[in-house]
Amino acid sequence: MSTSKGFPVSSRTLLRSAALITTALVLGGTLAACASDGGSGGGTDSGADASTATSAEDFGGMDALVKAAQDEGQLNVIALPEDWANYGKIIAGFEDKYGITVNSASPDASSAEEIQAAENLKGQDTAPDVFDLGTAVALENTDKFAPYQVETWDDIPEANKEKTGLWVNNYSGIMSLGYDSDKLPEPKELKDLLGSDYKGSVVINGDPTQAGAAFAAVGWLSALNGGSVDDFGPGVDFAGDLRKAGNLLTLDPTPATIASGETPAVFDWSFNNVAAAADKPSWKTTVLPGPAYVSFYNEAISKDAPNPAAARLWQEWIFSDEAQALYLEANAVPVRVDALKESGAADEAAIEQATFGTDSADWISPDEQQTEAANALLAERWAKTVS
Repeated sequence: MSTSKGFPVSSRTLLRSAALITTALVLGGTLAACASDGGSGGGTDSGADASTATSAEDFGGMDALVKAAQDEGQLNVIALPEDWANYGKIIAGFEDKYGITVNSASPDASSAEEIQAAENLKGQDTAPDVFDLGTAVALENTDKFAPYQVETWDDIPEANKEKTGLWVNNYSGIMSLGYDSDKLPEPKELKDLLGSDYKGSVVINGDPTQAGAAFAAVGWLSALNGGSVDDFGPGVDFAGDLRKAGNLLTLDPTPATIASGETPAVFDWSFNNVAAAADKPSWKTTVLPGPAYVSFYNEAISKDAPNPAAARLWQEWIFSDEAQALYLEANAVPVRVDALKESGAADEAAIEQATFGTDSADWISPDEQQTEAANALLAERWAKTVS
């Protein structure tokens, strides 16, 4: 909840100060934790050029891809917190299955900082092999990605992937409201939050002009308040109403502030709010009646990956039934959720829990043009509305 994935508007929340030193080292090219003499430079035993391969077939099949990745021996990832969407288990699963070491750098970096790290470390063994990015940053940097289509390509909806595989949506959350059930009644509809029960209690996770979770929260508020992804104005208006009622609390929420009771009601991704209950048993998560807001993150391979075969194997892993189910285990919604449901690869109860009973047909998410319009509106109105 305090990580900063996907800056600016498709980010996680704002960067934790504790991560600033680590991030600065990565961006400056001096982080030694990921250093290694590994990396094949692209050539493989099969004669394939891993750096230009667009599918496992280019290697001669999955077995040959696995062999090429194991020859490299390592994978460099960045901005993947272990407690975010189950990345701890996803990374461990990849290492256990393929015997490849994963070097995880600067887990609390933002998407923009992922790209900056790739630029600063280009040509070095420590450069990121893969990215996990918010949409705004991904769309601005497609020239830095390598096209690749995984074996499960046909199961991924067309709207969730670039046609050549430059970027592919991997997981999302459902925008939700977490609340301390020992202090607050369960809200049944949006207007309940304007009542006296919620005085000084309601928090949006970050600044929507900078943080993706906050951006999504305003988008969801808009949809619940008579607007839509075409018009974030009603969401800004509702935040203003919360402020006037004395119910909007201008404090950046973290697991610690939730556990201590400082932030009793938090708008955030469902997987963050559900996870908060581990340290706060009275913490409940609800998705209010109406449109369900989702915003997928994006998987991409760096065209300058020092371990290009491992990068492509990681992509295969991320979109496999096993890894997609691991997202689901953490209440993140995997992009192949419908395929998992149809094949029986994931438990129906887990899908119901992660999606809060919503259906993909009812999900809303702004496209590129709608995001740009929302950004402009937020830049103009947000600060003066909530200050």
